[in-house]
Amino acid sequence: MHLFTEYVNPHLGRLLETLNMDKRFVRGEGCYLYDAEGRRYLDFVAAYGALPFGFNPPDIWAALREVEASLEPSFVQPSALQAAGELARRLVSIAPAGLRYVTFANSGAEAVEAAIKAARAATGRMGIISCDNSFHGKTLGALSATNRTSYQKAFGAPVPGFVRVPYGDLEALERLLRERGEEFAAFIVEPIQGEGGIVEPPPGYLRAARELCREHGVLFVLDEIQTGLGRTGRLFACEEEGVTPDVMVLAKALGGGLFPIGAMLCTEEVYTEEFAMKHSSTFAGNTLACRAGLRSLELLTRDDQALIRQVAENGAFLKSGLERLQERYPHVLRRVRGRGYMLGLEIGVDRTTYGRTCLLGVLAEQEALTPVLSSYLLNVCGLRVAPTLNGSAVIRIEPPLIATREQCQAAIDAVERMLVPLAAGNTAELVSHLLGIESRPQVLPAPAPRLLPEPDGDPAEGRVAFLVHPVDLRNYPEMDESFKVFSTDELARLSERFNDLLEPFVAGSARVRGQNGRRVFIDFVVVPRTAEQLMALPRAEAVAQVRAALEIAKKRGARLVGLGAYTSVVTRGGLSLKDAGVPLTTGNSYTVVSAVEAVYMAVERLGTRLPEATIAVVGATGSIGRATAILLAEGVGRLVLIGNPSHPDASRRRLLKVAGDAIAHLAGLAREGHRFAPGTIGHRLIALGPLPEEGAAPEAWQGLAGRLEEAGALAITTEIDAALPSADLVVTATSSAEDLVTPANLKFGAAVCDISRPPNVSRAVKDARPDVLVIDGGVVEVPGRPDLGWYFGFERGLAYACMAETMILGLMHHYEDTSLGTDLNLPMIRQLRHWAGELGFRLAQLRSFDRPLSEAEWAELMAARSRVLSPAGDD
Repeated sequence: MHLFTEYVNPHLGRLLETLNMDKRFVRGEGCYLYDAEGRRYLDFVAAYGALPFGFNPPDIWAALREVEASLEPSFVQPSALQAAGELARRLVSIAPAGLRYVTFANSGAEAVEAAIKAARAATGRMGIISCDNSFHGKTLGALSATNRTSYQKAFGAPVPGFVRVPYGDLEALERLLRERGEEFAAFIVEPIQGEGGIVEPPPGYLRAARELCREHGVLFVLDEIQTGLGRTGRLFACEEEGVTPDVMVLAKALGGGLFPIGAMLCTEEVYTEEFAMKHSSTFAGNTLACRAGLRSLELLTRDDQALIRQVAENGAFLKSGLERLQERYPHVLRRVRGRGYMLGLEIGVDRTTYGRTCLLGVLAEQEALTPVLSSYLLNVCGLRVAPTLNGSAVIRIEPPLIATREQCQAAIDAVERMLVPLAAGNTAELVSHLLGIESRPQVLPAPAPRLLPEPDGDPAEGRVAFLVHPVDLRNYPEMDESFKVFSTDELARLSERFNDLLEPFVAGSARVRGQNGRRVFIDFVVVPRTAEQLMALPRAEAVAQVRAALEIAKKRGARLVGLGAYTSVVTRGGLSLKDAGVPLTTGNSYTVVSAVEAVYMAVERLGTRLPEATIAVVGATGSIGRATAILLAEGVGRLVLIGNPSHPDASRRRLLKVAGDAIAHLAGLAREGHRFAPGTIGHRLIALGPLPEEGAAPEAWQGLAGRLEEAGALAITTEIDAALPSADLVVTATSSAEDLVTPANLKFGAAVCDISRPPNVSRAVKDARPDVLVIDGGVVEVPGRPDLGWYFGFERGLAYACMAETMILGLMHHYEDTSLGTDLNLPMIRQLRHWAGELGFRLAQLRSFDRPLSEAEWAELMAARSRVLSPAGDD
């Protein structure tokens, strides 16, 4: 771990590590930085404008060494500070006319604090007006004037008295001043919003705002911390409109890139004795800072401001080159903003940009795309840039003022290199450097922007959401097609990084129409963790991840939310989310329906006689396994219930309860007049003699289960390798991510219905056991086969049964908790089967290992079985 991460800021340090931006720079010279490995980087951040002359400018060092040589004292307050007086005089001489006094500070934020205090002291008013999207610093007063709730909330900001108006909106400012002008001491505004995304106001805005403030006795404060001292191609940005403020704050460039210093300049009318005698700072106005400031001003104003004129010329060249790129890549680079060496690239990517599943749109919506692009520019192109703090879609281009035209061209070339994969939606190209590998060429479909469906507001239309996650690493190329070039190991490493970058997100939406005309609108919300990753998290953290996705669904208007795959497992079948404020379903009831139907379909095609068959249910104590075992017990000759081997004694008790429930169900059918086929468990149950009365204690049914176990009709075990070789049919329904069913533990000619996700059947079975039929349980065809927009390897219109249950409940406006916990309700299972038929949901074509089972594959299966089985049908 880097010392910065260990001892300074672990949270930022880990983020920098995730993005490969945790460089240890060991040398800086001019516009270049050098890392510990000797690689050179062109720095176009310039410490957000604080490095006007690049790194280690010799002239500024010379000024500091002159202080050392002269032994001029630095911290001698209270006394007449010579260096501070000289710097103040020089600032007043070059500042807009009318600014008379200078109060020094140690940073821009401190200078803003001084401006707020001076304005309040001068006017006797406490109110401060700032702008939406503004940034003025992170000390409490400056933070209160800043427009970023995420920066403010934890610190009790904004404090009372701060009000905001839209930036560039004169009518809003005039309305506020007309209605409440007497409350406000000052209006603080940036000539160009820096952290807000390099936003320029309409022409004439600053001048008109200044006049409005004057009319209402409100002081006009210009924050030139980032724009001032040459950054925009003018000494001060306000010169563009010839505006003279009442107060102006400076910092960043004033220290020449070596020493922190800020300054608040104000008119004689603003500077009061109250402020002068009660505002001070131990370090402000110190000799080293002021000598650095004097030398900086000397360099900036030398030869009739030759350096600043060069910034204007080269800035125009840089902006023109970037604007040509915008014309070439308009669907991803929306616009180029700013002037001089204060430019911003507005990235215009969202979920609709590419017309296919692409995580770049998700990263953009979560304000993580520009950091990833900045990382690519740094690591691949050797160009150091950074996103703006408030304008998360904007990459700032702010080189040192000494940057040459050649360096500007190098930056243009680097940006184009980044835009090529961005325009193609090639996420893999943009993140390969995070894995330490070279990018691999690939051909992707051309971007085809498309509109996403939206709810129409009709109360007759159901509103639901379904939570999904990548079941395993094989799903990542389905989340983003470009990831197909990565190996499994590379996907594993990438997913670990993305876990720190991605929050739950809406991956798609769809409108489903039942064949009876009912409609439902469904959002698919992704928890970006694999099943294995979710299970590895502490339970509280895993539940928090699911809850975050649930909150997104609620905000989108869902009246019922389905918990897909392991979002159900880690929340105890939804029970941990009962307080979520929205009905939930695990979808397990309809999953049982589809699994039983898939088994019956396979049995029919294979010609297997159920009364003579043994069915093994792996994971029989889970909600799906339990209900599936109960329903399959109706027609099978022998039932094997297999539990978790990690806790054999507890598993046996739970398995015995499931067996008792199955026997009670069969007894109920018998009371209703159901006739069981000879050889079935039900038939053998009747032969045992009088059955307990309805509502008998569980122990009575479990006792009968024990007798059937002794008779060989039932088996309860945790030894899967010993049990499966006797099973003609196997159903897997576990929450394990392991390969539990292998070529070695299957009976000859067996059939397996794998409901588990991730699958429990080893892929080795496909090649090693051609005699075995493996079908994926729980896949259904949605009526009308709509484009669901989000799926894991399915053809259009197919969905997992748990997802389909969410749709069915929404179509029927059944907004109640359903299928929660482990004891599924058999009447609700039958109700869902009825609704599914009414609406047009049906079992999909038999699938094997995530793909449809073709007739050719079926023929190969039957041929393999016939080659092995003797004419008599014995092994």
